[in-house]
Amino acid sequence: MKAAIITGVGSVEVAEVPDPTPGPREVVVEVAACGLCGTDLHILQGEFAPTLPVVPGHEFAGRVVAVGSQVDELRDGDRVAVDPSLYCHECYYCRRGRNNLCERWAAIGVSTAGGAAQYAVAPAANCVKLPDHVRTEDAALIEPLSCAVRGYDILRNELAAHVLIYGSGTMGLMMLQLAKLTGAASVDMVDLNRERLATAEQLGCSSAVISADEIERPRGWDVVIDATGNEKAIQDALGRVGKGGTYLQFGVSDYAARATIEPYRIYNQEITITGSMAVLHSYERAAELFSMGVLDPEVFISDRLPLDDYASALDRFRAGRGRKIQVLP
Repeated sequence: MKAAIITGVGSVEVAEVPDPTPGPREVVVEVAACGLCGTDLHILQGEFAPTLPVVPGHEFAGRVVAVGSQVDELRDGDRVAVDPSLYCHECYYCRRGRNNLCERWAAIGVSTAGGAAQYAVAPAANCVKLPDHVRTEDAALIEPLSCAVRGYDILRNELAAHVLIYGSGTMGLMMLQLAKLTGAASVDMVDLNRERLATAEQLGCSSAVISADEIERPRGWDVVIDATGNEKAIQDALGRVGKGGTYLQFGVSDYAARATIEPYRIYNQEITITGSMAVLHSYERAAELFSMGVLDPEVFISDRLPLDDYASALDRFRAGRGRKIQVLP
C-alpha cells in the first residue's frame, strides 16, 4: 500500500509499505480521509513521536476491510471513525480514570502507523460506526472535535460567560461552535489571519479582531482560550482573563515555548490556569455531536488533496493557508 512517512526530522516522503494485518482485537480500515493537525508538524520537528520513521495521521475515518479473529462487533464494510488514543489501562493515571495522562501514552499516527495511508490498523474498541447520513470523509473531523469537547469538559464554564479565543484555525473555530452551544453570552476571536477571521464571522462570533485591544471589555473575559500554541499569543491571552476567570491552554506549543505569569494577580483575582490534553471519554460524544450537525464540514474542510501531495499539504498547513486540510488516499 501507499503511505506518507515522516522519515526523520524535517523529512517526509510517500512510499510503498506492506499492507497491514489485524491482530485478534483489531481491524484494518481503508482510509477515506485523513486530516492534518499541528501535532503532525511537531512530529516533523522531532517532538511527540517516540521514534521515527512513522506514518502520521491521527484524524481519520474509513471503511473496515478486515477484522481480527476475536472481533464480533464490527464487520467488513462498516464505516467508522477512529479514536487514535492508545492507553495501557494499567498505570496510576489510567486506574484513576485519567487515561489521557497515561504513563505509557501512545496514539495511532504518533507512536504507531496512522491514517496518512491507504490502510490503517486500529483496535476494534476505538472504532465508532457512522450513521448513514454522515459522509465518511467528513467524519475525520470527529477526532479534533473530541479534543475540543475535552477542553469544554475542563472548563465547566457557567452560562452567559464572555469568551475570548486566540486563533481561528480549525480548533479555534470548533471552540467557537462549542462556546455558542454551551450558552456563552459572547465569543470574541483574535487572529492575525484575516481570511480565518472571516470564517469566524461566518460562524457567528461576536467580534473578529487582530488584537483584543479592539474590543471594549474593561473587566476582561470570563474564559480565555489559546488555540494557537504561539508564545506571543499565549502571553497576551493570560493578561486578558478577568477576575475569577479561567485561562485554558488548548493549543499545542513547541517544547521550548515560555510565558510569564503574575502569581500575585492569580492569587488576588482567583484566576484559574489549566490545560486540556487530547481526548478523554469524549470521542463518542463528539461523534454524536457531529452526527447532529454541530459542525458544517463544507465550512471546516478547506482542502482535500491526494495522498501523493502530503508534503505540500504540510507546507500549506504550516503557512496558515486554509482551514482543515485533508489528504485522500
